[in-house]
Amino acid sequence: MPFKNLRIEQRGDVAVLCLDRPPANAFDPEQVQAFEAALAHPTIAKARALVLTASGEFFSAGLDLKAVPHLPKPEQEEFLGGVNRAIAKLYSFPVPVVGAINGHAIGGGFILALSTDYRIGPIGSAKFGMTEARVGVPFPAVPMVVVSSELPPQSVRYCAMYARKFGVEEAARHGVFDELLSPDEMLDRAVEVAEDMASMPADSYRKVKHQVRGPAFRKIENVLSTNSDPMLQSWLSPKARDASVAMLNGSVASQS
Repeated sequence: MPFKNLRIEQRGDVAVLCLDRPPANAFDPEQVQAFEAALAHPTIAKARALVLTASGEFFSAGLDLKAVPHLPKPEQEEFLGGVNRAIAKLYSFPVPVVGAINGHAIGGGFILALSTDYRIGPIGSAKFGMTEARVGVPFPAVPMVVVSSELPPQSVRYCAMYARKFGVEEAARHGVFDELLSPDEMLDRAVEVAEDMASMPADSYRKVKHQVRGPAFRKIENVLSTNSDPMLQSWLSPKARDASVAMLNGSVASQS
């Protein structure tokens, strides 16, 4: 397997991509590059549907706050550009994508979950949310497009501006999940849903996905083609760096 901290499995016509970077499946530059590359891996590229899941108690805590704030500015710029590209590739992936969201999904992990086409959440004590505003950092442009496209306006306002973590039932009320299952049941169910969605004519599914998400795709393409994320410099500021370190020492640490 050529990817560190990722596992790829084939189940018939369905590929399963599992995040496996303990303890929180957070993304550093290497993980973002690997995730982008994995979406082009032959097992995934030839599959009729994709299931995205993770190992452990976290689906993903988002960006790795141990690594990112201390990168040189050019590497931070490339990293945040990579985050935009990775989310864009998943969100526009041409086959059905089912999320088996096995645990906590915070910040970028929450966006990753929203980038799937059908989402199964975990019954239990997992937490979800977009906490960036509480630590003084904005959202990269592509993730914000995904949030605005996938959630009702009142839920976008609540999740982004109240910026607190909430439980699975509240997440489901806000439109994050399509169904809830215990974590030990969800992978088999996700594969079952993926197989059902893969039974649709592939070309029609791609066209319908584009019809549903077309306005979002156009906004994302504009950001990527012009390299014009307006929030990039805010992410690279010393205040954002200090806020990220504070978050690592506080709320994220309390979840691990």
